[in-house]
This record gives sequence, C-alpha cells and structure tokens, in this order.
Amino acid sequence: MTSESQNVVVCEGLTKQYEELVALQDFNLNLPRAHVFGYIGHNGAGKTTTIRILAGLMTASKGRASICGVDVGSGRDRIKRLVGYMPDSFGVYDQMRVWEYLDFFGAAFKLPKKLRASRIEYVLDVTEGHYMRDRFVDTLSHGMKQRVGIARTLMHDPQVMLLDEPANGLDPQSRVQMRKLIRRLADNGKTVIVSSHILPELAAICDSVGIIHKGVLKASGTVQHVLGIIQRDRLMELKVAGDTAGAQQVLSADSAVSDIDTADECEGLLRFRYCADDSHLSCLLKHLMEKSPVATLREVPMSLEDAYMAISGINLDDASSPAPSGDQAPAAGKAN
Repeated sequence: MTSESQNVVVCEGLTKQYEELVALQDFNLNLPRAHVFGYIGHNGAGKTTTIRILAGLMTASKGRASICGVDVGSGRDRIKRLVGYMPDSFGVYDQMRVWEYLDFFGAAFKLPKKLRASRIEYVLDVTEGHYMRDRFVDTLSHGMKQRVGIARTLMHDPQVMLLDEPANGLDPQSRVQMRKLIRRLADNGKTVIVSSHILPELAAICDSVGIIHKGVLKASGTVQHVLGIIQRDRLMELKVAGDTAGAQQVLSADSAVSDIDTADECEGLLRFRYCADDSHLSCLLKHLMEKSPVATLREVPMSLEDAYMAISGINLDDASSPAPSGDQAPAAGKAN
C-alpha cells in the first residue's frame, strides 16, 4: 500500500505566489483518517491560503494536493463531496430556522429530501444542537452559530473537515464545547484540519500540529515532537534562600546558560535558558550550591505557545499584530 493511499490528506510542495508575494512556500503534509491536525499561525501566516487550496477554492502556483486520492486541482467536483469547509466567518439567512438552513445546504449538495431529513437529525445529534432545531439562525449566539456552521459542513458527509478559526470569538464555555465537538468528529472517522491562534485549545485536542510563519511550515508533528525540536534550549527556574548575587555569578560564567531573568530576584527567583545535557546540569547545580543556599532548581514545562514563539522567532507583541499578509492577496494581480 502506498503512503498516499494510507493518508487522507496529502500535500506535496504546495506553493501560492501573488506576483512578488509568496503566501505559501513548499508546503508538505500527510494526514491519516480520524485525525485532528492543529494549524498554528498568526494572522497572515498562510493558514487560510492552505485551507482554501485544499477546499478547491484557490489554485496553487506549484505543487499538488489530494484528498482521499483525488487531486485537488483537477478533481474539484469530487473534492466538494469529500471536503466540508467552514470559513472563519460565514453568513446566515434571516427568517430561516436551523433545520431549514441545514436543509437548504443539503439541497445544494443535491441530497434527496428523505436523506436530507435523516442527515439533519444526525448532524444535530453530533453537534448536540437538537434544542436549536426550530430556532431562527439569526437569533442564535455566536457559539451556537459556530456549531450550526459545523453541522452545515457535515450535511453531505465529507471525509475531511476544514475548520478555519472555529473558536475565534467564543467565550470560555463555548470553546470547551467546540473542543469536545472537534474531538468527536475525529472519533467518528473524520480527518479534521483546524486553524487557530488559541494554542492551549489545540494542544488539548490535536493528534498533530503544524506551525506556519510567513508562508513557511516551520515545524509539524505531535505536540511532543514539536516541543522536542527546541527542547534542548530549556527554561529553568532557580530559587535560592537569600541573596541571588552568588547564583547570578555562577550562571553568568556558564556557557550553557543564557537569558538570565532577574525580574523576581527579590523573591530569590532566577529564570534562565539552558542548553546542555543533564550531566552538565548536575555540575552546574553543584557550583550553585557552593555559592548560594539553593532551595529548588526545576525545569519549567514548555507549552505549545512557547514552541510557537520560539520556532517562529517572534514575540507576543508580533503575534498579536498582522504581519505582511500571506492569507490575503495584494490588491493588484489577485489570483483565484
């Protein structure tokens, strides 16, 4: 069996370029069935470009992608059947109840009326939305609308779900519900690509993640694998009883130590980056104990957000403001 037949989503060298702007560069990805892939990147990093190519809504400049063995570029009619796409924002229709809204989209996929009725019940069951069945869509809360949006993308029973920022703007309770729903989709056999900048949410539900920055996939794999890429540069926290001057002297003299943070030294706390093995760490601890009364020395667990910032080479302020857009074409020369 070939690797492509084993994987539901295959991307090989996907590139999207608008004149001088490269929105996506040499993107490679393989995802199996019943898998949640978290796609991480700040605004303009290239997430939406990738998702729109996979949905058959945008043509790649180079490379190829396939869904269940069907080429995205040449088999767009079949791709529409295989993919359920929920953009980061979507319209709703006034004076249309939830079941009517779902029925409308089922009809758009040419589902027979009897099948549409059973699919409506099924997707409301999966999304736990039966209580909304007869409510008007435009009266729903944002979180409810997001669940209806996922129900809509499930109407034609796609194999792959492309969810672009589904947790954006949700309150904490709605985010928990969304997280459970996405995990349920994978448990029901769907392959889910979910983009987000809410990194703790992705770490909790994803089988694998990818970090994209300025159109380039910087790292991908399990959360632990991605963390391991930069794990050698560990964040350590030292607590001493009393003055930290002696400890700072030892740390400053060690070539494996960098970025010593003294912001909390009044409490006897020092944080620093450390890049060496555990045997060297034992020697460092010995030298520290000779100079200062060490209370604790521990490694601060790295989060997915830490990994994203380190791999992308950006800080929190950079991440909160859009970079030169990789998800939006320039006004001139816009491609389809």
